[in-house]
Amino acid sequence: SNGTKMRNIEDTKRVVRSAKDKRFEELTNIIKTIRNAMKIRDMSKCLEEFEQLYRAFLKSKTIVDKEGVPQFYIRLLADLEDYLNQLWEDKEGKKKMNKNNAKALSTLRQKIRKYNKDFETEIVSYKENPEQSAEEEEKDDIGSASSSKSDDDEDVTAKSLMKKKPQEEEKKAPEASKFLKGAADEESESEEDEESEDWGSDSVDSGGESEDNEGAAASLAVVFLKKYVYGDKQPERKKDDRRKRHKKMEQVDEEADEEGEGEEGGWEKVKGGVPLVKEKPKMFAKGTEINNAVVIKKLNEILQARGKKGTDRSAQIELFHALAGISNENNLGEGILVKIKFNIIASLYDYNTNLAAFMKAEMWKKCLECIDELLDILFENSNIFIGENIAEDSENLAISDQPFRVRGCILTLVERMDEEFTKIMQNTDPHSQEYVDNLKDEGRVCGIIDRLLQYLESKGSTEEVCRVYLRRIMHTYYKFDYKAHRRSLGLQGETKSEQDQEESEGEDSAIIMDRLCKFIYAKDRTDRIRTCAILCHIYHHALHSRWYQARDLMLMSHLQDNIQHADPPVQILYNRTMVQLGICAFRQGMIKDAHNALLDIQSSGRAKELLGQGLLMRNMQERNAEQEKIEKRRQVPFHMHINLELLECVYLVSAMLLEIPYMAAHEFDARRRMISKQFHHQLRVGERQPLLGPPESMREHVVAASKAMKMGDWRTCHSFIINEKMNSKVWDLFPETQRVREMLVRKIQEESLRTYLFTYSSVYDSISMATLSEMFELELPTVHSIISKMIINEELMASLDQPTQTVVMHRTEPTSLQNMTLQLAEKLGGLVENNERVFDLKQGVYGGYFNRDQRGGYQQKQGYQRGDQKGGYQQRQNYQRGGYRNQNQSSY
Repeated sequence: SNGTKMRNIEDTKRVVRSAKDKRFEELTNIIKTIRNAMKIRDMSKCLEEFEQLYRAFLKSKTIVDKEGVPQFYIRLLADLEDYLNQLWEDKEGKKKMNKNNAKALSTLRQKIRKYNKDFETEIVSYKENPEQSAEEEEKDDIGSASSSKSDDDEDVTAKSLMKKKPQEEEKKAPEASKFLKGAADEESESEEDEESEDWGSDSVDSGGESEDNEGAAASLAVVFLKKYVYGDKQPERKKDDRRKRHKKMEQVDEEADEEGEGEEGGWEKVKGGVPLVKEKPKMFAKGTEINNAVVIKKLNEILQARGKKGTDRSAQIELFHALAGISNENNLGEGILVKIKFNIIASLYDYNTNLAAFMKAEMWKKCLECIDELLDILFENSNIFIGENIAEDSENLAISDQPFRVRGCILTLVERMDEEFTKIMQNTDPHSQEYVDNLKDEGRVCGIIDRLLQYLESKGSTEEVCRVYLRRIMHTYYKFDYKAHRRSLGLQGETKSEQDQEESEGEDSAIIMDRLCKFIYAKDRTDRIRTCAILCHIYHHALHSRWYQARDLMLMSHLQDNIQHADPPVQILYNRTMVQLGICAFRQGMIKDAHNALLDIQSSGRAKELLGQGLLMRNMQERNAEQEKIEKRRQVPFHMHINLELLECVYLVSAMLLEIPYMAAHEFDARRRMISKQFHHQLRVGERQPLLGPPESMREHVVAASKAMKMGDWRTCHSFIINEKMNSKVWDLFPETQRVREMLVRKIQEESLRTYLFTYSSVYDSISMATLSEMFELELPTVHSIISKMIINEELMASLDQPTQTVVMHRTEPTSLQNMTLQLAEKLGGLVENNERVFDLKQGVYGGYFNRDQRGGYQQKQGYQRGDQKGGYQQRQNYQRGGYRNQNQSSY
């Protein structure tokens, strides 16, 4: 038996095939099954095989990436989508389907439409020239077959020719009736020409396709290789035959259109018994008189297809443009042109059905051009009235003595354009050149808004003016006006030409913001627009270091009381404004105000999310996909971001300047509160490090500076806070860098002095203010002021000796040993109290035995007595401690 097996193996010829041929053969076999299922309208089988085809194509991804998507695959996708659309529109046929097929049809139609979006360009190119695509497919198949030479080519050729004979006999009646006038010529053609025509056809259910035409790539190659036997002129002959046949088909179609126009029995293209999708409507028949009524009728016809499934949106836009050109050529007036422009812009916005999707670059450019053209028409023709309150019946689009009346809202179009610009910036990589190129369009967007503002100020209502004012404010509030900043510093243009150029460029942004915002404060009737305007105004004041104006406007608006009821975009704007307010206070040296403004944002640990600058990964499990999409649409574009590292550094430095002196003053206080939990967290992280090396990150620099300040070493603290690394990361990002650094140095010196006095006051009997001034490099009046304030606030128990300029310590503060003793006494008191409570419970005092049936009353009485005992004990303890301190003071 082993010998027989070996003989069989030797007799069997091994065929070496490439991975490409294997994968493509698998795909073509599945496609063959799908086409057979399409012929018998078995939708369940089509759905099942399509899912297998999808998986097989994923397996072939590496080969497809090298070779490109095969044409037979694109052909199947295009044919399948057309076929499903035909079945879907055939309502009578759908009613006759069984339940499984109808359900499979709906599912498969949705899947193929979604799947074909990835191959949109290939499918479009195939549909534009299916014959050329078929030729490319033939060449690919020939090349693949010639590369994999096998010994059984003759058998494959025989099989393909055997299956080719019934192909000619299965021509369907609709195919024959479609080309009646060219029937005689087609009968005289050779068998090879018929085969080539069948492969070039793009019909879905054509009977001229044999079952094996979508078969293995090798069999396809052999079939077409055989035709080259007839000579080198065969390919040219096939192309000529295709051209002739294509011309005949065009002639038949034109004659059918002429004969069947306006008749019910006209010619109709049929594929496999399913009616085709309607072709694009022709603009106007020859000889039609172009007037207002005809153009409006055609416009309504195009609009009727808007929003329907299967409508080609790009074709609709082209039709609108063509209609605008026709109305211009025939001088039908500006009314119709404005109406068409409105519809062109609306169709550009409708091109993307998905709200999250952003406009492509081509559509975006067209949209800007269209809006500019529309505004040009409105400015040139003052007799055009547009508005949403104009009914379609009362429109006046014809040229007459009456002014034009057009239904539409230019403000809505511009607002949508502004939103689309935001979407484009949100969906562009911020670190690419494309982002910079897209950002250059903001000038055009602002120009359109300014033009609309000029138009609405004369013809619009107050509400519309407020809305467009807010749009202009939103493009201004976050930008730093460097020219105004230079003028405030006295750095104006050195030459007259530069000064003239600055004057010609317009007024300062502060004046513009003031004018726009005050108009909204006075005229607006909606809380949202006024709230957004106030927040933008505060942000702009804070950005330009106008601290007192920004603070007063925030306090007068009372926005912090009810901002939690606002919608999320307004809350994000409020958070951004508070952060900018805190940074402004820090630049002005208002450390406590800066800390208070930044406390809520930084203590949450979600500053990135609260400022609309990204989503945190740890919260991804708490939101579903829909919520994630909504939150991504709220994100602020990258060029409006606030530097999060700068924000955290400002907060931590402010906390350090407040917390370190407070910790030194209440070092032994058990009930000491925290000013900043995040700052304490960073200190604990720094203490847990096993190796203490030089600081690297911004947080490590602040922690190291805090430790130095705690010891009263202001120079080391200064070197950690202000150095080259910190300058490049944080301090150089401020507009007035040098002034901020000088303010920081002074604050570090003052707070280090306070910390030094808190820490070492118990060591000194007296200390000279001149010595302190020299140690901390502060002026003597500044040292005097700081110490006086500490004495007045009862932070330091000392007195000033004015003649000798000396600080005399009262030494009423307990020493470290006394503080530890007090802490021990408190802990012992708590231990005694707990011990007494446990002992009482065990002994059953307070009437525990007699009141065993009244357990509730017993507990109440016991708690009451224990509360009295505890209160009296604590009061007695505090009184004794106070007497101890008084006694201690008198002894000193």
